[in-house]
Amino acid sequence: MFLLLFCGPLGAQSKHTLSGYVTDARGEELIGANVFIHGQTRGTITNTYGFYSLTLPEGKYKIECSFIGYQSQMTDVNLNQDRQVKFRLEESTQEIQSVEVYAEGKDVNIRKVEMSTNTLPMKQIQKLPQLLGETDIIKTIQLMPGVLQSSEASGGFHVRGGGVDQNLILLDNATVYNASHAVGFLSVFNADAIKDVKLYKGGIPAEFGGRLSSILDIHMNEGNKQEFHGAGGVGTITSRMTVEGPVIPGKASFIVSGRRSYADIFLPFIKDSLASESVLYLYDLSAKVNMNLGEKDRVFLSGYFGRDVVEITDLISQDFGNATLTARWNHVFNNKLFFNSTTVYSNYRYDLGMEDDLFNVNWITNIEDYSQRFDFMYYLNPENTVKFGVQAIQHGFSPGTIEGMIDTMKVEYQIPEILSREFGVYASNEQELTSWLSIQYGLRYSYFQNIGPGQSVVFDTSDPQSYMPVDTLHFSEDTVFNTYNRGWEPRFAIRITTGPLSSVKASYNRMYQYIHLASSSTASLPLDFWFPSSPNIKPQQADQIAAGYFRNFDNNIFEASVEVFYKWYKNSIDFKDHAQLLLNDAYEGELRIGKGWSYGVEFLLRKQTGKLTGWISYTYSRSFKQIPEINHGEPYPANYDKPHDFAIVLSYDLNDRINFSGNWIYTSAPPRTMPTSRFEYGGMIAPVYSDRNTVRIFPYHRLDLAFNWRLNKVERRFNHYLNFSVYNAYMRKNPLMISFSQNDEDPLQTDATMYYLYQIVPSITYSFKF
Repeated sequence: MFLLLFCGPLGAQSKHTLSGYVTDARGEELIGANVFIHGQTRGTITNTYGFYSLTLPEGKYKIECSFIGYQSQMTDVNLNQDRQVKFRLEESTQEIQSVEVYAEGKDVNIRKVEMSTNTLPMKQIQKLPQLLGETDIIKTIQLMPGVLQSSEASGGFHVRGGGVDQNLILLDNATVYNASHAVGFLSVFNADAIKDVKLYKGGIPAEFGGRLSSILDIHMNEGNKQEFHGAGGVGTITSRMTVEGPVIPGKASFIVSGRRSYADIFLPFIKDSLASESVLYLYDLSAKVNMNLGEKDRVFLSGYFGRDVVEITDLISQDFGNATLTARWNHVFNNKLFFNSTTVYSNYRYDLGMEDDLFNVNWITNIEDYSQRFDFMYYLNPENTVKFGVQAIQHGFSPGTIEGMIDTMKVEYQIPEILSREFGVYASNEQELTSWLSIQYGLRYSYFQNIGPGQSVVFDTSDPQSYMPVDTLHFSEDTVFNTYNRGWEPRFAIRITTGPLSSVKASYNRMYQYIHLASSSTASLPLDFWFPSSPNIKPQQADQIAAGYFRNFDNNIFEASVEVFYKWYKNSIDFKDHAQLLLNDAYEGELRIGKGWSYGVEFLLRKQTGKLTGWISYTYSRSFKQIPEINHGEPYPANYDKPHDFAIVLSYDLNDRINFSGNWIYTSAPPRTMPTSRFEYGGMIAPVYSDRNTVRIFPYHRLDLAFNWRLNKVERRFNHYLNFSVYNAYMRKNPLMISFSQNDEDPLQTDATMYYLYQIVPSITYSFKF
């Protein structure tokens, strides 16, 4: 794979390496900062931890460092030996951003090999309209091309024709299995604690694996190493507070960020007894500490804990949430070799309780991960950046447990817990062959095992419609009773520069997915449960090819791109009609396996400088499945097949105190299976349904508006702001679901009832920074 690695000019001139870190004034490492020779394009970018390495022939250089939103910095370097230089960038004013900051760094979308990615600056996200006064990363991601909202009752999203479970959401490398609070109203990510958000839709690097469609890579802030600061806000339903500062000035820092809703505080004052005796709140807590142990070693410890709690008197209770913990160690072996060790714990748990005079029952589902990974980055020379590493994950699944009392009888039922292990090893190289041609190539190998104690249900496959269980095999502790070991995953990308302001790119990647989501709805809900591949369920596989043209205009002020993609799936999973998933220890018999494919074209026009910023995106895409036992074996649209998706996102700075923003989105109606006629049998009226997913009802569209106002006239130590937002400004009744029922007066008439969540949601938020 690395035959091309050492291609390039050979010479006797001695070379030396310039390396170091790029941070902002607070000491936060900057991801993706440009470090290059002034006046040239030759250079490098910082990695996830702000580290860079640049090997050059001996000589004197003027080295420049730039990053979006910061003033460029230059320094003279006499590179007669290996040297370390640390850049510390100051934030720019609006005027400087418009003129200077992007002079060298804004054409990164043209020069970089990677395609099918979206990086979102947190400052831009925080200016957009906010549902219930909360900045939402997931809702912003859904405004990008190729990304579809699952539903308004869900924080899930679909990327290039994939399901909600085919997105790997990482918070400091820890998997977040349910990214929504309050049934999709809010995401679990507190924007005050987030540093960087990047979405990979295609051309996915070899260091990532485990999902078919996308990687959403989110990093938390590390805390100010120089001085104490804070930020907070009081919104319509939540309040938040963040505190950060040095533990050892210049060497160690911390950040703690918390958020809680307070609707439950007002419930006791409501006259209705059902509401006054209920409990309703959500909260999350993020924390991170980091410390420099010397010039070559850094350690990080970060965690997240969040819950949603709903109790409707004593009748029903709901408690669900995520917990993650990440420990990392960075080590610089020398100016060219960077190492990172990451240890991760991740947990998602859902509890549902029901109680009345006759019974008291709790239903519990849980998934728990322990993982370890070692990643290396070797800066061979300016033309070659090599990455390699290994990863191991142990998954623990508890698909469902019921415990409680029915009358005087104790009830306890559990679907047996399932253990599995997932391994991955990878290597890749990004290579600049000429000034106009760069490639990225890599290979990942993944490996999966089912581990005892556990069981495997044997099904009668002679009747593919029923899959009746005929036996159950039991396995003792630590027994490996199933293995999938053919997970070769090649990755390749190429960039050809066609001019100073344009390039053409193409990519290919293969992905395997070993864990899957069982859902009784078209959206991702807390009641869903995860399950692993097994002797009955093969890993899903997806191959994707993509190509695109990237062009900048007007001195790099406007960025434009068009990308096309085609993706094909093996072992694609769907559920038979009327599948029974919950508390079914033979749930694998409800699944059906086949193939699938998706394709589309994405357009993006983006402006990131000046008073007016934002983007316009349009996506045309289709997604289909073909499974022998479903829809008579004929192809049918996936539940999330929405051909047209259009978004306009704009933000305007009237001055340095006042900002207006808005977004409008339009999405085609999703396909559904609905009754198209009826028949009478035995005095009963029964519906006749359409073929799978052949009916579309109403498209989705919505306008959101926001007004942001800094209350103090000039920037000070203490600054405070007001945000006024209107979600769904023209009160569109977007359907959440449609139910059908027999008319009470005329049994031959069927009534359709549309349900929607809300028409218009105004909010006001007061926030502050100090």
